[in-house]
Amino acid sequence: MLEKTIIQPINDAHVHAHGISAAMLRLDLLHPIVSGNKIFKLKHYLEEAKKNAKKGILTFGGAFSNHLVAAAYAAKLNNLESVGYVRGESPDKLSQSLMDCTSYGMQLEYLSREDFGAIELGQLSNAYPNHAIIPHGAYGRLGMLGAKEIMEIPGVDGYDIVLACCGTGTMAAGLIAGLHSNQQLMLVSVLKNNFSVADEIKQLLVEEEINNKRFDLCFDFHMGGYAKKNPLLFQAMNDFFSKQHVPTDFVYTGKLVHAFYQMMKAGTFANGSKILLIHSGGLQGNRSLLNNELIF
Repeated sequence: MLEKTIIQPINDAHVHAHGISAAMLRLDLLHPIVSGNKIFKLKHYLEEAKKNAKKGILTFGGAFSNHLVAAAYAAKLNNLESVGYVRGESPDKLSQSLMDCTSYGMQLEYLSREDFGAIELGQLSNAYPNHAIIPHGAYGRLGMLGAKEIMEIPGVDGYDIVLACCGTGTMAAGLIAGLHSNQQLMLVSVLKNNFSVADEIKQLLVEEEINNKRFDLCFDFHMGGYAKKNPLLFQAMNDFFSKQHVPTDFVYTGKLVHAFYQMMKAGTFANGSKILLIHSGGLQGNRSLLNNELIF
């Protein structure tokens, strides 16, 4: 897996002018379907399912969920059945993401948004005793332990500041647990007013994994909220692609890139800082956009 990982320098006159150096950890290149951080977050859940002789996995997501697609394909690779609970009523026409899920063998079940938010994992465990339950976004201790391995990738320890997106907080918790003593982690929340994520991150960590770790949560770069379409965001994504030839997605990594440049302009980074942006994958979500919104 890690043989394909690339730490790609960000060669940009604006970056050099601010007296810093920057690079991007291209987790999006690890696998075309089980994209980016999904490989890490799903890893231990799948191992646990096989260890416990489960027939399959059961997990959750929306109609355009990167997580559902990745879980469906990963289950198939591991000879496991998969069930996906989808937030929202059954549509007249499946999204491309849900079509992918069914093509990989995932059984889809639909719940209203109200019922989806009230899911009791214990009840589902009783209903599907032969399936391992993977929470939404792979949130949980097993997902965190997988994400921690991102920080073990060769070369990651050579950066002063690690910049990453934050959704459910699963990857964020893993990055904190694996943070090296010389590093600071800056997390960009992709959800609007997602202040509870700080506690959700801490719930996944034991004391020694979080003590003396330097990390910050940034809530100013959600660009209108989760999966909201924003012309300024699209411009930032297109500019980055034009200069770096790196595609980003509009739910997560596009906001990360926008946040990086805004922070840089604001003087957030000290002269001489070495900054690593983590590309967490999820590019398939761009398929919900119109053709003329992105140049890649």
